[in-house]
Amino acid sequence: MQIRTPKTKRAKREIEKRAPKLVENGKKTLILHGTKTSAVLNSILTELYHLKRGSAVKFSKKNENIRPFESGGETSLEFYSLKTDCSLFVYGAHSKKRPNNLVLGRTYDHHIYDLVEVGVENFKSMESFKYDKKLTPKIGSKPFFAFIGEEFETVDELKHLKEVLLDIFRGEVVENLNLTGVDHVYVCTAISSKSVLLNHCALRLKKSGTAVPRMELVEVGPSMDLVVRRHRLPSEGLFKDAMKAPDQAKKIKNVSSDVIEGKTGRIYMPDQKVGDMPLSNNIKGLKRERREAKQNKEGKKRKTESE
Repeated sequence: MQIRTPKTKRAKREIEKRAPKLVENGKKTLILHGTKTSAVLNSILTELYHLKRGSAVKFSKKNENIRPFESGGETSLEFYSLKTDCSLFVYGAHSKKRPNNLVLGRTYDHHIYDLVEVGVENFKSMESFKYDKKLTPKIGSKPFFAFIGEEFETVDELKHLKEVLLDIFRGEVVENLNLTGVDHVYVCTAISSKSVLLNHCALRLKKSGTAVPRMELVEVGPSMDLVVRRHRLPSEGLFKDAMKAPDQAKKIKNVSSDVIEGKTGRIYMPDQKVGDMPLSNNIKGLKRERREAKQNKEGKKRKTESE
């Protein structure tokens, strides 16, 4: 792929934003339609975009050349990932063999990293739930995730699905969290070794008599059953490349920074042996003393001669 030199300052800033960093930006999700989709799939993709608004890009046109699991069928998908700077994607397609099919995947360096294909059953949209609209999740809020069932730790397919779902819905990585900013939770229940029930609930904070409020769950949708059909793990070489940690800046010894003093440092000074230091006789400070001594000597000589 040809990389062109940016001609404007705006294009240069965009390229700098996408450059590798020690702390990467939040991951964005690309949402696409296949050649044929159903009304259920269209509603699912729209509501996923609504839940991910602010960190998602949605294409409304149908894409004929995208086949993630086939060799050569991922070229267009990787191009769209590079163009939109999205490292996650959700691809929806409908066929007689695989009805209401969703492909969830991740990319590394805008190349396909791994894939999970699921079929959607028993879908319920947000409009089918009645609740107080004040409980609608806010943009940028952090979700809780609850995985119920030991299959998420023992079955490879569900373990893989768990990792992909966490990557898609977790949002920005933060160090500190305000409790009022956590207003919704995704509940994933393992029904069997291949099927997962996904529910989306809002959190209602109520008084508990303590500093920590009591939480109640109110289902706000969407709700669906995800049946795992196919999944593909990354190759060993790609996995090693993706797991490499960036080189951290090396700490310089005896150097620290302070808010008031700024950058400060400590240096080592050996003992100075002044007595052993060689002194030159041509020191400027001694010339005056020698001149005065010479004048005094000449003055004494003249005085003795006059006597």
